[in-house]
Amino acid sequence: MNTPLVSVIMPAYNTSNFIAEAIDSVIKQTWAHWELIIIDDVSTDDTVEVVNSFSAKEDRIHLIKNLSNKGPGVARNLGIEKAKGSFIAFLDSDDQWLPYKLETQIGFMQQNDLEMSFSSYYLLKENEEQPFAIVQAPEVLTYRKLLKSNYVGNLTGIYDVAKIGKVFAPEIRKRQDWALWLTILKNKGETRAISRPLAVYRVRKESLSKNKTALIAYNYRIYRNFLNFGFLKSCFFMGRFLWEHFIIKRKQVKLLDKGSKLL
Repeated sequence: MNTPLVSVIMPAYNTSNFIAEAIDSVIKQTWAHWELIIIDDVSTDDTVEVVNSFSAKEDRIHLIKNLSNKGPGVARNLGIEKAKGSFIAFLDSDDQWLPYKLETQIGFMQQNDLEMSFSSYYLLKENEEQPFAIVQAPEVLTYRKLLKSNYVGNLTGIYDVAKIGKVFAPEIRKRQDWALWLTILKNKGETRAISRPLAVYRVRKESLSKNKTALIAYNYRIYRNFLNFGFLKSCFFMGRFLWEHFIIKRKQVKLLDKGSKLL
């Protein structure tokens, strides 16, 4: 049986302090049949130089350079367009995977005949070395639940191109990943997650996702413009989102004991 190729899509913008760790976490995967497509969104630091230092030694790493800054949604779609793999996975340039991530998840998808999957993941503060919490993925995720809030940590998400073809996200600067998973799950109805943490999300002060007010505005746009809900229906789901995001999803986060050595 042939080992399917996994295309890893990594948008990058001014992450020269972190991208080496992200790339290294892909290189160290126990699943060796991958390609890493890095899309630089006109970085002004040494991000491109760091990437070139890896690609010079590793022919599975490919760098694409945007001519103008267009945001992660456009960058991811460009990576998807260029991808050759039977599976598409996502990893941002300041996050990391655990070494067995791809092997565990591809096997899980094949065994359970899944079109997409995701997993739990660790939270890591910007300048620390050990995670402080786990975001626990729900065992089963339905389309109806995903409508309430995004339960898919994008750094853990994988979908099967061989089953559903290439799925692209709307080219907006925030919440485009949520829209992509909504598109996939709408057809299937539900999917399953791996409860074991397989990735590490770096909580950064400059992260796009830290601006909660802007996120709420983009959430409304997903309901109103992407899903084409009417005004009242969009407002209703915004209320559901706020409850789900600030009350229900808090229960997903499990703090770790100080001094835990996990990485």
